[in-house]
Amino acid sequence: MEEVTRIVKDIRNKNYKPIYFLMGDEPYYIDQLSDFIASSILTEEERGFNQMVLYGRDVSLDDVISQAKRFPMMAEHQVVIVKEAQDMSREILAQSDDKKNKLEAYAENPQPSTILVFCYKYKKLDKRKRVYKNIAKNGIIFESKRLYENQVGDWIRRVMQSKGYTVEPKAAHMLVEFLGTDLSKINNELEKLKLIMEKGSTITPLAVEQNIGISKDFNNFELQRAIGDKDVVKAHRIINYFAQNPKDNPMVVTIALLFSFFQNLLIYHGLPSKDKASVAKALKVNPYFVSQYTDAARNYPMKKVSHVINLLRTADVKSKGVGAYNVPQGDLLKELLVHVMN
Repeated sequence: MEEVTRIVKDIRNKNYKPIYFLMGDEPYYIDQLSDFIASSILTEEERGFNQMVLYGRDVSLDDVISQAKRFPMMAEHQVVIVKEAQDMSREILAQSDDKKNKLEAYAENPQPSTILVFCYKYKKLDKRKRVYKNIAKNGIIFESKRLYENQVGDWIRRVMQSKGYTVEPKAAHMLVEFLGTDLSKINNELEKLKLIMEKGSTITPLAVEQNIGISKDFNNFELQRAIGDKDVVKAHRIINYFAQNPKDNPMVVTIALLFSFFQNLLIYHGLPSKDKASVAKALKVNPYFVSQYTDAARNYPMKKVSHVINLLRTADVKSKGVGAYNVPQGDLLKELLVHVMN
């Protein structure tokens, strides 16, 4: 993210702000920025007296402000980091017409030698509130937004490229499918790969399978491809594997991914231009995956795609016990596959 890069660059250049309010639905960047501040501003010797980590569930806003107003000892700055600050959201958001809340008042005239960091996860401040305006005026408010699923694969490739690795698109897709959009969880697995693989190497589907435990042959990505190609034998082989390992392959995830694929296929049929760049932009997918839609469109005309989407909706309802009580999910998937590929 450009904003993250800018904040990091300013801190490296010692262009500090007295308040950093890090908020939003994606905790990864909040943790990355707060950890960077904790390790970059003070020397190791200075941290003993001048760096304090507080937790929102254990302290009051009074405690935080009191700590922030202290002067550093034998250093130019002190750093106060409030983790899990969302646990004190009631105090942070407290507002009345005639009286400023404590954070609002502090933000209006912050201690210049203090760097106060709030890690306010899964929530955000209302821009209309005075507390937001005061912090924005004298400090930094950073909103960490959760990435959409179709953005995470590119994020994986960018992160690993910056660290000297290449990631094949299919390998990135496997990680997203298995780990979801939680960047912290994905980053933990990427760190494991970095420990195992030499810098400069390429992370392949086989590397992901061998080191993270995600099957490169029996996953939703391969099922989607098999259905798009109308490869009945391969699709049934994958479905049988899912039926034998239902905990690792929940039907709700399979239905959601197939629904997204056929929804995109419906959009593909309606595109005026079907060159690779136009399709990738319209469907918000990596150009590497455009050929899947081109091939699937030959096997599934628009009318059939609409029918498959209805089949997926019905299967989703059945998977939740409506009209198919106590039917194994493997059997529901096999039934769905027969109707889709018929």
